[in-house]
Amino acid sequence: MPTLICGSIAFDNIMVFHDRFKNHILPEQIHILNVAFLVPEMRREFGGCAGNIAYNLKLLGGDPLIMATVGDDADPYLVRLDDHGLTRAHVRRIAGSFTAQAFITTDLDDNQITAFHPGAMMYSHLNRVADVEGATLGIVAPDGRDGMLQHAQDLAAAAVPFVFDPGQGLPMFSGDDLMNFMHLANFACFNDYEAKLLCDRTGRSIEELAGEVEALVITLGGAGSRIYAGGRCHEIPCVQADAVVDPTGCGDAYRAGLLYGIAAGWHWEKIGQLAAVMGALKIAHRGGQNHRPSRDQIANLFARAFGEAPW
Repeated sequence: MPTLICGSIAFDNIMVFHDRFKNHILPEQIHILNVAFLVPEMRREFGGCAGNIAYNLKLLGGDPLIMATVGDDADPYLVRLDDHGLTRAHVRRIAGSFTAQAFITTDLDDNQITAFHPGAMMYSHLNRVADVEGATLGIVAPDGRDGMLQHAQDLAAAAVPFVFDPGQGLPMFSGDDLMNFMHLANFACFNDYEAKLLCDRTGRSIEELAGEVEALVITLGGAGSRIYAGGRCHEIPCVQADAVVDPTGCGDAYRAGLLYGIAAGWHWEKIGQLAAVMGALKIAHRGGQNHRPSRDQIANLFARAFGEAPW
């Protein structure tokens, strides 16, 4: 059952500053800030919400279809998709643009300074759901604003159930925009901060918003997650990870678990448990796509955490 994943493909450029920003920024001179940080450590990771979700869904044995836009510099990422058996039939290259990129500098206190260039992502609305055949489930993940609006409308018009997952893109939308997404979507997923912002923008409570969709999922980091569905709230515990190395991409791994469980027709508690397992596997590795558990390893961690294998 193919799952259409509408969202971003991006490169994450991560640099480490071997000092503390506060030692190099003079508060009384902040109005003429002009600083440079020597970053002897740098790595480039494959990222973007669509790329990360699809990678994790493939690990589970799902059938992800990525719908995204990339730039002239995308060849390394496209080769990676091929190497992992991820189709790029709906990945559009935008000539004269860069693939979306984040430039993240971290200091010794784990403070971060980030610059994000959306590049080709801003042309995501050129991709149309009508061009995809066979998708039985979808997700609208962070992407260009126009693309997110377009893909939600297209999925609803095609009667393809989908998850609304605005992530860091949520501030781009007004309260009316967000309520429209909730009316169109079958499911919605937010972290706890995004959920509070959603309530603030729409003037609705979580319980009221949960009534707009079949299931409303709120992730709580180390405190687990909550799934509001069927008139009740399912409390999903966090799964203990082998190590806590890097939270980048944990939310995307969690969402892959959601999509797999929804497609399989599982009950919501089990869906949330698999999502939690995927987040635990991801957090033990740097980057969004460097964990490589087999399906058996995923099942074993699920069994250790919840007492029985998922399949």
